[in-house]
Amino acid sequence: MRYVYLTVFFIVVLAVSILGFRGSLSTRTPLEIFPDMDHQAKYKPQAESKFFADGRVDRPRPAGTVAFGRMSDAADANFLKADPALFEGKDAKGSWIKGYPSAITVDAKFLERGQEKYTIYCAPCHGAVGDGNGITKQYGMGATPTYHDERLRNIAEGDLFNTITHGKGNMLSYAEKLAAQDRWAVIAYVRALQRAAHATVADVPAEHKSQLGIK
Repeated sequence: MRYVYLTVFFIVVLAVSILGFRGSLSTRTPLEIFPDMDHQAKYKPQAESKFFADGRVDRPRPAGTVAFGRMSDAADANFLKADPALFEGKDAKGSWIKGYPSAITVDAKFLERGQEKYTIYCAPCHGAVGDGNGITKQYGMGATPTYHDERLRNIAEGDLFNTITHGKGNMLSYAEKLAAQDRWAVIAYVRALQRAAHATVADVPAEHKSQLGIK
């Protein structure tokens, strides 16, 4: 029976000792039973090194090197952003391009992608049909322009791409939210909205006029 009392007493003292240190601070390294390779011999960025003559860990890149080997040539092109039309909306002379980069194919799937992204990122301010009457207008944001005025109907696609990329006025940049290809898809969908808002009977193909009751 005596051993039972001693065991209980030991447990109580141990528990009180452990709980008594709760909230206290210590500068000593915690005891790690299983370090699991947490502490390895390694260099940290911009640290010093006695191995190299200049004393730096970071090594300068050899002159003339470029990024390479990112799975495919197409991936490398995207990483390097070597196509100014696709990634900047500009031609070789630095002017805004009209139309779309050669790397872009505008088809039904591309427009559907543009509609999806437009609905998520653009419609809250510009409205579902691009008239500037989005939900934000009900909360005091009344300066959103309509896409259907003459200036924006005739503006170069490259200029629109630049606005999406860098923002303009109260509109912030969407470069981090929309990949370059998705920005072009949004532009294509905006052009579709503009075309729809100013379409006439003459724009309807002959084979579809009967479906609309047009003779």
